[in-house]
Amino acid sequence: MYLILFYCKALSNHGFYYIKCYYCRVQPETMSRLMEQFSFPFYKTTIAELPERIRQLMQTAQDATNEAYAPYSNFKVGAAALLANGQVKTGSNHENASYPAGICAERGLLASLNPLIKNDQITALAVTYMGDVNLSVPISPCGICRQVILEQQLAQHAPITLYMGCPDGNVVYVEDATNLLPFYFSSDNLK
Repeated sequence: MYLILFYCKALSNHGFYYIKCYYCRVQPETMSRLMEQFSFPFYKTTIAELPERIRQLMQTAQDATNEAYAPYSNFKVGAAALLANGQVKTGSNHENASYPAGICAERGLLASLNPLIKNDQITALAVTYMGDVNLSVPISPCGICRQVILEQQLAQHAPITLYMGCPDGNVVYVEDATNLLPFYFSSDNLK
């Protein structure tokens, strides 16, 4: 029995790492071994260990949770974006009784920015939460938000460093949004 595998390989070109994808037929044992090798660069730290500007950004995202409208889940998410011009913009999640009509903090924030305007370009994005859940596990954007963040990054032609935090101060970050969505859909797929 063989499985069809779609896999990616990180390659380096003058210090820039990129992923090249392949299709191949493999046996199940080989598939397990290959899947164990799949990884992407991310970093674990705490808010206290971050640079002052990013600590402030994380605090601004935490403050934005107070603006969330989450009467159904009580899971309040805040996002803060550091723009190229030094400004900080925020967003929070807004639930709706018709669940699909709600919007995540990240998408609410990104909808207010135009990636084609140089001053609206994001250099760093912080996301955190408050709720009746484990407060020591950093939050990560949902799949739709990952796609929208990636679209912003591709349109602005510059990476977005994403800081994912939690109320207890633990942080995970990636220096490029493509790391959160390695098999992303982009305008290249429409050609």
